[in-house]
Amino acid sequence: MIETMEEKAIHEIKQLLQLIDQKLSSIPPSQEKHDIIHEIKKWSDEKQESESLEQVVNPWEVSSKDGGKIDYDKLVDKFGCKRLDQSLIDRVHRLTSRDPHVFLRRGVFFAHRDFNEILDSYERGDKFYLYTGRGPSSEALHLGHLIPFMFTKYLQEAFKVPVVIQLTDDEKFMWNKTLTVEDTKRLAKENVKDIIACGFDVEKTFIFSNLDNAGKFYENTLKIGKCVTLNKAMAIFGFSGEDPVGKIGFPPVQAAPSFASSFQHLFPVKDNLRCLIPCAIDQDPYFRMTRDVAPRLGYIKPALIESSFLPSLKGVNGKMSASNPNSAIYVTDTTKEIKKKVNSAFSGGKDNSTEQENDGADLEVDIPFKYLSFFLDDDTELEHIKKEYSRGRMLSGAVKQRLTEVLTEIVERHRKARAAVTDEMVETFMAVRPLPNMFD
Repeated sequence: MIETMEEKAIHEIKQLLQLIDQKLSSIPPSQEKHDIIHEIKKWSDEKQESESLEQVVNPWEVSSKDGGKIDYDKLVDKFGCKRLDQSLIDRVHRLTSRDPHVFLRRGVFFAHRDFNEILDSYERGDKFYLYTGRGPSSEALHLGHLIPFMFTKYLQEAFKVPVVIQLTDDEKFMWNKTLTVEDTKRLAKENVKDIIACGFDVEKTFIFSNLDNAGKFYENTLKIGKCVTLNKAMAIFGFSGEDPVGKIGFPPVQAAPSFASSFQHLFPVKDNLRCLIPCAIDQDPYFRMTRDVAPRLGYIKPALIESSFLPSLKGVNGKMSASNPNSAIYVTDTTKEIKKKVNSAFSGGKDNSTEQENDGADLEVDIPFKYLSFFLDDDTELEHIKKEYSRGRMLSGAVKQRLTEVLTEIVERHRKARAAVTDEMVETFMAVRPLPNMFD
């Protein structure tokens, strides 16, 4: 079993705390003992306050100290994954004979676990499948939600492989105090239309709701759950005594689709088919746990390719939030709404044209430029904007105008595609069925 730096540190601290407790228990009551306990408590309170101000990245919260940027280097070290280097991107280009997706070229997908092994096996002629998902908590998706689906669709086309897409309506019911089961099931069906609109191939794609289908992979859920102790789950996910017990039982449900045997209608004789999971890096804790138990169950560890976050329009201190509509561009936004949101986005440009011409823009904090780096496909144009804007030869208004054009085109294209998705198409994508042409 390979522990991450974080898990090893937690284990060592627990051992140290047990030793301190034993030593304190051996000391008779005294003022000196009272003072020691008081100092320990004071240190603990101060440390807890300090830690609460650092960046928090987990499946349910993304934030950073003092509104600062997420430190992805620290995340890579903490989680124990690896940076995606140019050699891997070049291999994707060579193996697929396609230009790497903009999200690869720009480092949006920047970290991985065993992606090199996926490419090794593919080069040998072996197959794999893709697994990603969506937690349905809102009527419509924002652009941050679309990123893993846009990228997964590219991978499906480039490598000619099937995709399974999990809708964690059970998770959203458990974590959201206001949503009913009926609410999450309804939102799941609405979100499926947005997912289909991304262009997935119905002959290579199976979309499923946990509330409707979790029983079909319950065997693997049980096996995974038996391998994960409560202490392990608390260390990875931060569960506390105040959390509903249902939360503690959810991680194995998200883990189970990582194993081909969970889909007997798709892979009846391919129990060891490799799995690649495109996701945002905040989902990494689920799959650290999954990769830990896989060898104990006789399965191959799932590979991951992980993205950074599309920042809030309000600044670089995290990701877009469905709870704050003004922090995000939604696929239901009108052209007028997109323009208004972009114009109010946090800018790294200077307060007036004279200062801008003299000093240029700070691209590290400029949200419109960051959005262009995600969504403007033309590398030459982006480099031109970067040079002109940072040197003060382009004003923030021009950058925002270009971003408005780019986002409006994406949203309009998506809206038209979604309008063409019928209830019958949703039923077909979600039907439990074999996919005989999934590797063609």
